[in-house]
Amino acid sequence: MSFTYQTRETRRPFGCSPSLLALSVAMAFTPALSFAAAVNSDDTIVVEESATPGDEGQDQDYSVKTTTTGTKMLLVQRDIPQSVSVISQQRMKDQELNSIEEVLDNTTGVSVSRIDSHRTNIFSRGFFVSNFAFDDMPTFLDDRWNFGDTAGDTAIFESIEVVRGAAGLMSGTGNPSAYVNMVRKHADSREFKGSASATYGSWDKQRYVLDLQAPLTESGDVRGRVIAGYQDNDSWLERNHYRKKFITGVVDADITDSTTLSLAYDYQKSEEDSPTWGGFPSLWSDGSRTDFRREFNTAADWTYSNEDTSRVFANLTQRFDNGWEAKVNAMHAETNFDSRLMYIDGFPDKNTGLYNGALYQGAWGGWNRGERKQDSVDAFVRGGYELFGRQHQIMFGGSYSRQRNNYDNSYPVTDNYGLMDVGNIHNYDGKLAYPEWSDWALYQRDIIRQKSLYTATRLSLADPLNLILGVRWTEWSAHYNLERKPDETRDSKFDDVTPYAGLVYDINDEWSAYASYTSIFQPTSKRNANSEFLDPTTGKSYEAGVKGDWFNTRLTATLAVFRTEQDKVAVSTGQTIPGSGGQTAYKSVDGTVSKGVEFEINGALTDRWQLTFGASRYIAEDDDGVAVNPEQPRTTAKLFTRYQLPMLPELAVGGGVRWQNKTWQDIAGPNGDTRIKQGGYAVVDLFSRYQVTKNFALQANLNNLFDKEYYDYLGTYGVYGAPRNFSVSGTYNF
Repeated sequence: MSFTYQTRETRRPFGCSPSLLALSVAMAFTPALSFAAAVNSDDTIVVEESATPGDEGQDQDYSVKTTTTGTKMLLVQRDIPQSVSVISQQRMKDQELNSIEEVLDNTTGVSVSRIDSHRTNIFSRGFFVSNFAFDDMPTFLDDRWNFGDTAGDTAIFESIEVVRGAAGLMSGTGNPSAYVNMVRKHADSREFKGSASATYGSWDKQRYVLDLQAPLTESGDVRGRVIAGYQDNDSWLERNHYRKKFITGVVDADITDSTTLSLAYDYQKSEEDSPTWGGFPSLWSDGSRTDFRREFNTAADWTYSNEDTSRVFANLTQRFDNGWEAKVNAMHAETNFDSRLMYIDGFPDKNTGLYNGALYQGAWGGWNRGERKQDSVDAFVRGGYELFGRQHQIMFGGSYSRQRNNYDNSYPVTDNYGLMDVGNIHNYDGKLAYPEWSDWALYQRDIIRQKSLYTATRLSLADPLNLILGVRWTEWSAHYNLERKPDETRDSKFDDVTPYAGLVYDINDEWSAYASYTSIFQPTSKRNANSEFLDPTTGKSYEAGVKGDWFNTRLTATLAVFRTEQDKVAVSTGQTIPGSGGQTAYKSVDGTVSKGVEFEINGALTDRWQLTFGASRYIAEDDDGVAVNPEQPRTTAKLFTRYQLPMLPELAVGGGVRWQNKTWQDIAGPNGDTRIKQGGYAVVDLFSRYQVTKNFALQANLNNLFDKEYYDYLGTYGVYGAPRNFSVSGTYNF
């Protein structure tokens, strides 16, 4: 018997129309939209735009109909019993989201912490996001080192998928924050076509992207695609300059009517001059808060940070007559960084700008080089089967990955244990004497392996009721040396069985309710005072909610509540590992709980109106009721919308707002423990695009319209968020 997956059909809305529902939500949270609706309340345009969207606008939708993320089975979002956000190519284009970090900064339930000019940490539900994947091939991120992962250019991606909460079924290690999957573009055109774009913006930003597709054989069974780009810009920081170049090439071949082979190569290189390592001191020596100008750059003129990444992908898909298919994915990736940096530490005098001879306060330098190599292979089979007269789905497979990390270090040699004098910080301009550097020394080596077997099935228990059951076995092992001790090696090995269960009940044609459970198994790179890897974090993650789906999945909505319970969570001891060169020692704590609620509506309100609106609220505390990562916002709301004017269809206008509540961080200040705060704030953006001709369009983006000043990072040092900036771009399609 053959099996074909069917997406949900378009049906007449039950009760109120989704357009009215979505509009009501938007009006409730966005006074500007409410005002616009009131002004136009007598216009016939409102009546026309409340009609059910057709299919003609789908190529410009913010929604993506189906995804395999979360379960590896091809499903609409309504059938996935977890919170999922899919950021489409059109959404990235409208907001000018050119890097992974910019996408995640505009994703519901995700917060971005820019800890200096070139490093970004991502958090969700109170915890660090370490699971990044490329076409579901996971890469483990270590927050101590910068390989430029979050700076990856989005021009090569079709969409970016974010599963919030534990996703152990997909990644093996069930990080309780989120699982981020980048879906690459393919060569899917059987005729020559392409696009070219050029952008100019604030701080002399220049960006150029070329995307070409063509058949490589007369039949079009073999197709090729090349995407290349270059970007060069200063920043709002003095003396700071950034440039990157990237290229990807992909060949997709229909070997037979049922067999497809895809080969791809990605490369990106970035170079930054005078990057910061951290930011400016948060406190003066009297304990009061500093207030440096936003353009103040603490880096020396001789600092730089360079990263390059290359990835090779291979994918073989075999489809069978009964509707089943088998896939084999393989990836080899190599990433390198070379960074010569310095940071200003301590608490200078407010009046003189000097450190007044305070011990271990001033400028510290570090020259670090790192290499990460990863080899991964994943093979699985999925399809449908009949049992008890009903149709069901199943997938099963296995994966293996090996990640090798190498880090070397050199440090300044001075008369004061490597400390460099910056003089009066009020007059600091980066002209710091170039130091003598120590000999290169091995800092860290490790090899991390993961082996997994997994399976999941979607059981149709009744017409309105489906149950997803899954399980994954993972073996995680590490072979590593102690910091600065190349001849002393150790081994760690853990294994775990991660169950997954999700129940989805269709209330009616538009709404469904769901509940899900999965366990957590998250190995960590954190080490204790003996430089031993801590035991993996374990726990349980629960989620329940309702989902809406209208217009054949062109508009979706999710309302979810969640609870995550964790033991053996790595927490800083405030001490250093002996002989490690300052590496922080961690300990494990039990009883950490994160709980909250999330909401998102995304897609086409009408054929002319696209909207994404999401909000999240959570509380994360340890067993003693102490807040976990309080520098991350507990409440966030994010909106972006685009509307095509009916009286001038060539013109699209829109914009958005990102709001978060207050954050804080307790630090060791000059007068003892000190709490530093960032009040709640909103950042407003505007957008417009004009279709000059059928093939040529002009677009303008204005970010941080009201030039809101805020801290992007809180700690012993501070980092400002970007001030008001603009970009203008032109795109020609052919």
